[in-house]
Amino acid sequence: MATHMTARQDLKKIVLATGNQGKVKELGEMLAGLGLNVLAQSEFNVGGVAETGTTFVENAIIKARHAASITGLPAIADDSGLAVDALGGALWSILSPLFWRQCHRPNEYCQIVK
Repeated sequence: MATHMTARQDLKKIVLATGNQGKVKELGEMLAGLGLNVLAQSEFNVGGVAETGTTFVENAIIKARHAASITGLPAIADDSGLAVDALGGALWSILSPLFWRQCHRPNEYCQIVK
């Protein structure tokens, strides 16, 4: 019986695949009326995962699946960033390592995208 109760209590927990406490607080407030306890993946020592998707949605799915597989709890994630119109709408998360390797200094890094 105790196992059943623990499983029921876990259903009220949801992992947000982020370490950003601001996002956790904001989503927690939005979902409070549903009786959900939103927890950061960092509370479970879940590290980041490579965002290898080609869209923001794909990257969010990758992050949520990673957090869920490690915690055993339902997980959600978001992904956002910059899409570079001049490069056909490519995601900045994919492009930034390429640009960073070319200059290695933040001031030059910013100049590349201006």
